Amino acid sequence: MDARLNYFASPTAGKALKYFMSAGKALKDSPLPTATQELVALRVSQINGCAACIDMHTKDAAAAGETSVRLNLVVAWREATVFTDAERAALQLAEEGTRVADAAGGVSDAVWAYAAKHYDEEQLTALVLLVSFMNTVNRLNIITQQPAGNYEPGQFH
Repeated sequence: MDARLNYFASPTAGKALKYFMSAGKALKDSPLPTATQELVALRVSQINGCAACIDMHTKDAAAAGETSVRLNLVVAWREATVFTDAERAALQLAEEGTRVADAAGGVSDAVWAYAAKHYDEEQLTALVLLVSFMNTVNRLNIITQQPAGNYEPGQFH
């Protein structure tokens, strides 16, 4: 499968994505735990069906030491016993923040309160920005049918 657009060859994409990807780097350096970041990025990508991002975040998380059991269970995190309460709060916020049209109200007060119980304001800020960032990246990749499967861990870092 070939992508509809080559972002790396486009001067317009190069200019815009340079700043966008620097925002992604800032999120990586945030106080939100790395494991949580990868789990959230993976879950948002699963919901949106972004194969390129699922490929990337599964491989990056595994390279960072994440177990295959946890990676395989992200899609069914509610029934899985391998996630902390804090990770569950982040995954729940990520789901409601991604399914804004389905949720018909965005992130509920209960979900926000649960996340705020586990993360300080700076971590919550990073979590909200990460969910928004991943939804944007997913759409960029889905619209242009970016292929998946050949990503190497750390390729874009």
